[in-house]
Amino acid sequence: MEKMEHTILEEQKGDRIDKVISGLNEEWSRTQVQQWIKEGNILVSGQTVKTNYKCSLNDVIEISIPDPEELDVIAEELDLAIYYEDQDVLVVNKPRGMVVHPAPGHMTGTLVNGLMAHCKDLSGINGVLRPGIVHRIDKDTSGLLMVAKNDRAHESLVNQLVAKTVTRKYKAIVHGVIPHDFGTIDAPLGRDTKDRQSMAVVDNGKHAVTHFHVIERFKDFTLVECQLETGRTHQIRVHMKYIGYPLAGDPKYGPKKTLDINGQALHAGVLGFTHPRTTEYMEFEAPLPDEFERLLDYLRINR
Repeated sequence: MEKMEHTILEEQKGDRIDKVISGLNEEWSRTQVQQWIKEGNILVSGQTVKTNYKCSLNDVIEISIPDPEELDVIAEELDLAIYYEDQDVLVVNKPRGMVVHPAPGHMTGTLVNGLMAHCKDLSGINGVLRPGIVHRIDKDTSGLLMVAKNDRAHESLVNQLVAKTVTRKYKAIVHGVIPHDFGTIDAPLGRDTKDRQSMAVVDNGKHAVTHFHVIERFKDFTLVECQLETGRTHQIRVHMKYIGYPLAGDPKYGPKKTLDINGQALHAGVLGFTHPRTTEYMEFEAPLPDEFERLLDYLRINR
């Protein structure tokens, strides 16, 4: 473990400690520094402090930099559909059926396993099992994900998600014929009190907003595009069920009698964000998977 000291200067007086320390090294993000503070690796005059501690002139900051934690994840050569990559970010089109990060029962074959073989430089903010992962989509949802290749990029992308400036548009096939062309679902989400493995609209849940518009109507189904304003777990799946139009094929929130598809008909087709280094807005679009297109052809034939 590397150790260093820093004495607070006049121009740093009154600043938050996480801001001061992250400014000492361009490789240290404020999120990473906050984690060090919580772990007791940063002391002020020998005492632990909170992340919002305001520095005083001549405070002596003791910084203990933890040794890099070795990843207990196997790098695997997987056929990843990389849409964009540079020194800071990577955009990948995840196929349906692939888990994003390792977890009990899914320690291999995940997107993270493939990313580790593809590139060695991934952000470590989310821990050893989720390197570079800023946001995720469900196993049976296909589509675009942004991945951070360093901690600075990770912090920028997370802040954009919090500020609701990231563009995330999904196409979905839902049960029922939606009569109106546009809609907004503003309903808080949390754990289902009757089933802790599921999410539900609950009074004390987290703020969640989904916008949608109808693209095409069929006999008993509707093709919609949903745009996330927030990004809660299973948000689109739960919100569409809440208004009476559950996703086709959804094994958790949809009806049993559904279309012939293995998992929910949901595709993250559009992803846009501001580049962490260049500040340029970038937007990517991934076409619908073949299985999704075959479902639409079937519905068109059987209107």
